[in-house]
Amino acid sequence: MNALPEAPLPPAPKAPTEAVPEGACDAHVHLLGGSGEYPLYDGRIEDPASGETLDSYLDRFRAHLAALGMRRTVVVQSIFYGTDNTVTAEAVRRLGPEARGIGLVPDGAGDAALDLLVAQNLRGVRLNYVHGGVLSWAGVKAMAPRLAERGLHIQMLMNAHRHMAELAPDIAALPVPVVFDHIGWPDLAAGIGEPGFQTLLRLVGEGQAYVKLSGLYRLCDAPYDTADTHVAALVAANPERCLWGSDWPHIMLNGAGMPRAAVLLDAFHRVVTDADTRRRILVDTPVRLYFA
Repeated sequence: MNALPEAPLPPAPKAPTEAVPEGACDAHVHLLGGSGEYPLYDGRIEDPASGETLDSYLDRFRAHLAALGMRRTVVVQSIFYGTDNTVTAEAVRRLGPEARGIGLVPDGAGDAALDLLVAQNLRGVRLNYVHGGVLSWAGVKAMAPRLAERGLHIQMLMNAHRHMAELAPDIAALPVPVVFDHIGWPDLAAGIGEPGFQTLLRLVGEGQAYVKLSGLYRLCDAPYDTADTHVAALVAANPERCLWGSDWPHIMLNGAGMPRAAVLLDAFHRVVTDADTRRRILVDTPVRLYFA
């Protein structure tokens, strides 16, 4: 078997140009362990960086949070580990009460598996509709009533321009919140008038969905101003349904340039200039969704 490429390590953290409000949350990060430290998923396309451990990743991550001026975070299980959420749960445990997580479960996950997520301070399950994975849309729809019973939600990666038309009717009917990653991963060149993105704006505006203002570096180059119009439209639609995340440590780049988290946060500040709106997105909404 050919060796897999290793996930690159992020650059040394720097402070953003403007400070964030007290209690701000980086609502989308991943934590990894060292080789052999936690069981890896056979379907992964990268390995964790050699010579690193969960402890060393946590040291790097704490420095990242400190540089951004943030103290809360949401750790999202990566496909590196499939449905074994041990590394994410352990990262959340070690980070303490200011951390929550999002796990991966397969179709047909039983009550015991969902109860374990709750016990581990994981607040939702993630579905990758772009690349596929361990959980399908049909599977998570069937699971939704049991998620609702436990106060869990659905986090989803999809392409607004490819998938939103087929997803929107179900999203409106689900008994749990849906949180879309990476501004809905739209086709930026199609503009905000593209029908799928317009549907995303409607769902966010009506409070039927949340969206993470994250992953801009996967869509365009620094300083990420090509995405400004899309970010501004989502914030204008409903800032109380927007969150911000760095996507640290920026794994599976797939040709994207390695970003600096401070530049990503500067891009958010460039679009969102009002202090009250910044506080709602960086503090109030993540507290309500993950920490209440």
